[in-house]
Amino acid sequence: MTDEELDRDPLFRYEQPIFADEDLLKITHIPGPERIVGRDQHMQEVADALNPAIFGQEPTHLFVFGKTGTGKTLTSRSVSERVVTEAARGDTRVSTVFVDCGEQNTEASVIKTIARRINDPNRTGFTVPERGLATGDYYTRLWKVLDSCTDVVIIILDEIDMLQDDEVLRKLSRAGENRRISSSNIGIIGISNKIDFPEQLTERVKSSFAHDELVCPPYDANQLREILEHRRDAFQEGVLTDDVIPLTAALAAQEHGDARKAIDILRNAGRLATRNGDDQVTAEHVHAAKEKTEADRFAELIDGAPTQAKLILYALTHLTESHSESEFSTKKIFKAYRTLAETLDVKPLSERRVQEILKEQDFLNVIQSERRGRGRGRGMYATHRLLEDAPIVKRVLQRDSRLSEIGE
Repeated sequence: MTDEELDRDPLFRYEQPIFADEDLLKITHIPGPERIVGRDQHMQEVADALNPAIFGQEPTHLFVFGKTGTGKTLTSRSVSERVVTEAARGDTRVSTVFVDCGEQNTEASVIKTIARRINDPNRTGFTVPERGLATGDYYTRLWKVLDSCTDVVIIILDEIDMLQDDEVLRKLSRAGENRRISSSNIGIIGISNKIDFPEQLTERVKSSFAHDELVCPPYDANQLREILEHRRDAFQEGVLTDDVIPLTAALAAQEHGDARKAIDILRNAGRLATRNGDDQVTAEHVHAAKEKTEADRFAELIDGAPTQAKLILYALTHLTESHSESEFSTKKIFKAYRTLAETLDVKPLSERRVQEILKEQDFLNVIQSERRGRGRGRGMYATHRLLEDAPIVKRVLQRDSRLSEIGE
């Protein structure tokens, strides 16, 4: 044993027997075009919208919809990067800016983020401060930044439905028409889980924000398997048993074809094997990783939801735990929700609003809703069920301090 090895802190691991490059399993990793599975048509449609940028012209604005893990962001970012490369061949400067509207959800924060990421003080002669300017001043600096530093900017607004004010879409999309910018152009890609998001835009924005729309469907089991095969080199050679990738793909396919979840399960399986000191990743690790991934993903889905939405989910969770069946009507959930609201001294929402929130949770894959008939001539009604095990849902929901008051 060398002196260097003797000096190592025994608290830490100094070998990586499982992972060769764990970064390949991060959701922020953008694989090369040859590794993107099942999205050729969608990539072509994004490319068609952005193609004018190669010549310094204004791209077509685009909304990209789809459930979690369907490749919306991956497709948008991959094509945008290729536009930058192709435009540079003709000396056209194209910039891309990715904005997570879940974090940057105000008009000022969006504009500031775009300006700060593109600004080159050597060209503009100024900086864009993190704070201290009014929204109008940030816009003024942004227009100068765009005209000085780029010919075209492609702005990707992820989770665009989280924006507090959609006025930013109108101002950005009409910047050229209103002569705010003179030598640059703007293209906007808005990404959302909510396919009805355009209907929620204010009338001013609807009338001025012309755009195309694209929907990414869930992946099937074969596509998920191919996606995971393309990430196999994240692991040391030979550490994955033969059944790991097929099993991971099959489990994720059961959950609406979510590629992000499949990759998360595979990564967590590798981490569990590493933590246990095992030499291989096996099916046992995959099953254990699935449970951890479900809790982590459910927390990610609902942690930022309003307390009222969480209370409705808690009502459905309570019904699931206290009854033998797993599906419940909107009316039954509403009744349980009102009881919980009274317990917490929370003003209850109307049944119509509860119904709308349940629809939103269905689209976000938090629950599954179905329409059922009451019989000939008696109309339809909706039923809802949890997509995760009730104990996992309850544990995550009780992280909200208000809901933790309910107790067992």
